[in-house]
This record gives sequence, C-alpha cells and structure tokens, in this order.
Amino acid sequence: MIRATFLALLSHWRKQPVQFITLVLGLSLATGLWSAVQAINGQARASYAEAAEQLGLNRLSTLSMPSGPVTLDTYVALRRAGWQVSPVLEGRLRLADRFVTLMGVDFLNYPITVTPDAGQTDLTPADIFGKPGRLIASPETLTETPGAILPAPLIASAQVPYGVVLTDIGTAERLLDRHGEISRMLVLPDQAIDLPPIAEVAPSLVLLAPHGENDIARLTDSFHLNLTAFGLLSFAVGLFIVHGTVGLAFEQRRPMIRTLRALGVPLRTLTLLLLTELLLLAFLAGSLGLLLGYLVAAALLPDVVATLRGLYGAPVGGQLTLAPSWIAAGIGMALLGALLAGAQALAKLHRMPLLAAPGQTGWARASVPATRRMVPAGLALIAAGIACHLLFGGLIAGFALLAGLMLGAALLLPPTLALCLNLLARRARGPVQEWLWADLRAQLPGLSLALMALLLALATNIGVGTMVSSFRLTFVGWLDQRLASELYITARDDAQGAQLAEWLAPRTRAVLPIRYGETRISGLPARVYGIVDHSTYRDHWPLIASGPAVWDRVSEGAGVLINEQLARSDDIWPGDSVALAPGWSMPISGVYSDYGNPNPQVILSMDLLLARFDGVANRQFGLRIAPEDRAALISEIRDSFDLPASAIVDQSTVKAQSLRIFEKTFVVTGALNLLTLGVASFAILTSLLTLWTLRLPQLAPVWALGLTRRRLARLELLRSIAMAGLTAVLALPLGLALAWVLLEVINVEAFGWRLPMHLFPLDWLWLWGLALLAGACAALIPARRLLSTAPADLLREFSNER
Repeated sequence: MIRATFLALLSHWRKQPVQFITLVLGLSLATGLWSAVQAINGQARASYAEAAEQLGLNRLSTLSMPSGPVTLDTYVALRRAGWQVSPVLEGRLRLADRFVTLMGVDFLNYPITVTPDAGQTDLTPADIFGKPGRLIASPETLTETPGAILPAPLIASAQVPYGVVLTDIGTAERLLDRHGEISRMLVLPDQAIDLPPIAEVAPSLVLLAPHGENDIARLTDSFHLNLTAFGLLSFAVGLFIVHGTVGLAFEQRRPMIRTLRALGVPLRTLTLLLLTELLLLAFLAGSLGLLLGYLVAAALLPDVVATLRGLYGAPVGGQLTLAPSWIAAGIGMALLGALLAGAQALAKLHRMPLLAAPGQTGWARASVPATRRMVPAGLALIAAGIACHLLFGGLIAGFALLAGLMLGAALLLPPTLALCLNLLARRARGPVQEWLWADLRAQLPGLSLALMALLLALATNIGVGTMVSSFRLTFVGWLDQRLASELYITARDDAQGAQLAEWLAPRTRAVLPIRYGETRISGLPARVYGIVDHSTYRDHWPLIASGPAVWDRVSEGAGVLINEQLARSDDIWPGDSVALAPGWSMPISGVYSDYGNPNPQVILSMDLLLARFDGVANRQFGLRIAPEDRAALISEIRDSFDLPASAIVDQSTVKAQSLRIFEKTFVVTGALNLLTLGVASFAILTSLLTLWTLRLPQLAPVWALGLTRRRLARLELLRSIAMAGLTAVLALPLGLALAWVLLEVINVEAFGWRLPMHLFPLDWLWLWGLALLAGACAALIPARRLLSTAPADLLREFSNER
C-alpha cells in the first residue's frame, strides 16, 4: 500500500512538470546563493588560518612594545636572561605595482621551517645571510609580481602564505631601512624553569597570549558578516518560491489525497510520505544548488580577494577549494529550507476540511485567517528588532534590527495590498473593473509569497544602492580633500630623502613630509603621523568634530587629531584624552574621517613626533606645485635622482587606485543584489505559472459572458504589472529605512565610520521600471497560454467539479 500511495503522490509531478521545475529551481537558487557566500567566507577564513599557522602566529605568545618597535638592546637583555625568543621585523615592500608584507626573521631560531619548492635551487647559509640575501614567497605571490625590480633573488615556497615575503632579518633591516628595530618577538616553547619574569627584564614589553584568530580575521569579520547577511537574504527570497510552489502542489493534490483517504490510507502515513517526497526533492535541489553555488563563488571570488587584499591586506588565496563542511552545510540548508517551506502546507492539510472545494476560491478563503494574523506578527517583528538594537547594541543587534524591519514589512505586505485593492475596488466603474479587482483579491494569497520576495529584493536594491552611492559620493569628495598634494614621492632611504627635500624646496610651493611612528592604541596597531604647520591641512583636511583653534593647538603640540574609527570605538571626542603610550596621553583637539582604514590613527605636530619616536623614516613627501608644472618636475626629478618609476606618483593616479579598490569592494554586493532581484522575478513567474490551472475556472465564466481571450490576456498582463508596481511603491520606504540602518547602525558598528545619506530618485525610477518589466515578463507566458486555449477547453471547465 505504501509503495502504491507513494507512486500516486509522485505522479502529480509528472502531470505538472512546471511545478516540479519551479520547486527544484527555487530551492537550488536559494541553496546556491547561500552556498556561494559560505564558500567564499570559508575560503577566506581558511586562508587566514593557514597564514597564521604557517607563520606561527596562532600557537606562540608574542612580545611587543606598545609605544613602537622593540629595540635591539631589549632583545639582547632577554636572551642574556635566558629567554628563548625569535625576533620578527615586519614592513611593507613594493614589488612591481603592488605592496607585499616583508617579514624578516632569524632563521637560526625561527620556529617554522621553510624550504624551497621542488625544482628550486638549494639554499646555502651564505645565500640567506649574505648580501643581497634571498626573498622567499609563495608561487602565487611570484606570479602576480612580474617584471618587478627585485632587491634580492626570489625563491618560491608553498610554505609561505600569499602576500608575505620571508627573508633574513638583516636583509629586512636593509630593505626597510629600519636598522636595529624589531616589530615583535615570538616566545619559543620549552623555556627554562628558573627564568626571571619578563616584567623585570623588560618592563616596557607587553606579552600577548596565543590565539586561534589572528588580527586579519578580526578585521575582516564585519565584511564576512555582511556577505553572510546577503546570503541569508538570498536564501529567504528563494525559499518564498519553494513555499508557494509546495502550497499550490498540496492544494492541487487535495482531490487525490481525499481519494487515498477514502481508500483507507491513514493521514499519518500520507504525511510521512509527503515529507519523504519533500526531503528527496530537497536533496536533489540541494545537490544542484551546490553546483550552482560553486560556479557563483568561483566567479565572485576574484573580486572578493581583490577587496580583502586591497582594503585589509589580507592573505587570501585566489583558488576555490571544496570543503566537506561546506557541502554538508549546503545540503543541510536545502533540507531545512524544504522543511520550513512545507511545514505550513502540511499543517494546512491537517486543518482544512477534507471535503472543502479545491481551487483558488477555497484556497483564498482558507488563507483569510492567516492574512489577518500577519498584521500583529509583522508589527511584533519590527518592534522586536528595534528593541534588540536599543537594549543590546553592537553589530549583531544591528542585523537583528535589519531582519526585524525586513521580515516584519514582508508580513505586512499582503494585508497592505489587500487594503489597496479594496480601495481601488470602491472606485471601480463597471462590472469588468469590479471583477478585475475582485479577481486580484482572490489571486493575492497565491501571489503573496512571490510579492514578498519582490518587496525584499527591491528594498535591498534601494537600500544597498543608496548606501553604496552615498559612500561613493562621500568617498570621492573625501579623496579630493585628503589628496591635496599634486605629487607624492618616495626616496630610497633617509639620506636621499633629506637631499630631495632640500632640492625640492625652491622648486615647489611646499614640501610636506609624510612621517609616522608605530604604536598600539587600545590593543590595536596604530600609526602616529607628524605634520608641519601648513595651509594645506587647514584648508583641505576633513574634520567631523573639532574644538576651538584646532590647528593652532596641534601645531603647538598642545593637542592631537584622531581618526573617526578610534573616536567611535573608544567613545573619545574633542575635550577627551587619548593614551598614545604608557604614561603618555594627549588631549584630543579634533576628529577626522579616515575611510577604508580599519586601524586607529593619530596626527600630531612633527616636532612632537620626532621627540617621542626614534628612527622615524624620512622618505615620503607630498609636493604642492602648480598643476601645469607637474610633468616638467617629474622629468627633472628623474634626471637628477636615481629613483624607480614607481617612486613618483601623481594625484590622479592615487585617486584612480583608491577608486578602483572602492569599486572592487562593492562588486560582490552588487552581484548579490542583481541575483536576488532575479530570484524574486523568477518567483513571480513561477507563482503565475503554478496558478494557471487554478485560474481557468475563474476565467471561463467571464469569457462566456463576452470578454474575448485577447482582452483577458491584456487584463492578465495589466494585473501582474499592477501588483508589481504596487509592491515597488511600497518597497521604497522600506528600502530607505534599510539604507538608514546600513549607514547609521551597521556601517558604524562594522567599520567605525558614519556616512551622510544621499537620495538618488533616478535609481528608484530605474528599479520601479525593472519591477514593472518583471511583472510583465512573468505574466507573458500565462497570457500566451490563454490566447492559445481552445474555446472547447474553456467550455469544458463548466463540467468540472470546480
């Protein structure tokens, strides 16, 4: 009996292939977009963990100096006291047109063994410790720096993470021009028992315990959380398709279920068989979704990698690898999504009277109580999101606010549309218009889930588009302020820097040195920049908060400027103080915007910087000149000094590079937006297609009363366009609310800066047009079917039980 019953249930999909394709594709799209995001996040986090493991950062304690680099004397004192420590000197090195992290170590006691790849020449101690030394990098790093003028031969080793170049600490000192400096020291295992405490030997050092999560992973958490949120949104939108299709399939099979019950099949058995069928379909769809997710992830990964490398300097590999956990999670999400989508249909099957008339009218009547419950449920979700944000705060609470607003608004959509249709029905003129609006109300339960998906997709596009466009508008203006110098030049060393500054002084309006020291503020690495008193900073530097006579106080050494990230993370503003090192605090005179920088930053007078920090490099300068003199000065500098081409960069090049990184940052967001909108449009199409068989009993009497099939087809198009247009209008306030939350809550919690919100009405019109186009395209196939339906088929509807 069970086998015959199961085959009878499966026969429905043979008769309704469109529903079968809709169900499988809907769940595949939902699983695919979610799996793609998880594959990208998993690949990035695996790269972070691998880099930390390869460099020994996740299992060894480290010693560092909060006020700057560790001195050679401190290292010697620790070694003489018996402490086994390994020094590390880290900095940025330019290879070709990009920067890499140069990491100098003492290979004699470095805890990680690094060997060249097969086919490479064997290294001797003379190669490593002698001049010019050797640079060891991953093969991927080497392939991305072709044509670079190398300061030493490059050796390939897969044991070095991407974006890192390993060398002897003596070679690193020479290349970075940081003699006698140590960035940090690794505390080696197997220390002696009777060692003196580090606090006695070197009281200025800070001991950091090993941790499984490195600094890059913490910095990029907000980026990955944003991707996860988009993945969940795409999964939810795809799930609407499945929910509607499963509900319609159960509704259409109710006559079959009634017959099976009459033949003696228990309701429990039928429920279990329907659940088994749903899980089998979910497994099939999940497998297809994993394949789709892999293809989407492979297409988007290069842009994600470019973002993480450019914005955070993260060592992320560009090759996508399959992980068993990713596959299991994808299949699990497909099964969970199918259960969520089918739960309501199974519950409705138990509640609805067995002998109730099938069809659109019966389904609409059964949906009335559920529609009424949507209003309090939607309001409760919105209130819960607001309460979560107000009570707890933080990034997770911000996403809870976002989820509450969007899900609550989605639940409020069907009652709002029903109210709009009632108001339009009251203004109807003639029987055709009255029938049109009444038919739309009857059709609303079947379309509500697809329209919810469209609402969420449109609101997301409006919200994220407003955020990205506002960020771009603000970012371009900020670049114009920050990059005030016409030329930027980098000398080979401090001696050449001094010569350049002296040579350039009579040839330019101003030579502005770019000098900084390294420290730690609030436990994070930070840079402290020194500036000279010049009108460039007073006229162009963007301040978001300032005290009285801010630039006078900074130039006198009586105050400092801090970036917005530090101000918001520590809640310190003009009038407060900031601790720059143990025993050294300075009053805050102003706060400046610093987009794209995840770390704290401080600006003070150049005299104060040089008095507090030793060995500050003097190699970089900003040059103020007349724009028309730019080409001539570049040519004269190259003729007079031995500088590589990359050492002289004009303002337009820096802006172009910054904007290129900016555009890469939001490529994935834009792609997910378009995919989500496409899924929502597909949801409307599939809903109209699956409703088609239920529509004939409503259309046949109207046709019999005199409306031609052509006019009915036009009304079908008009009905779909009207519903899509109403949904798009209601999506606008939700999208603007989403943009406000992204700019005022999510962005501040995730990145540490707040952006002004700008409005872009032309983008709204473009999206509204897309919504109308999606509605028209979705109704095109049902309208063509109606035109091709023979009169005999319409007459045959009068003989059916419906």
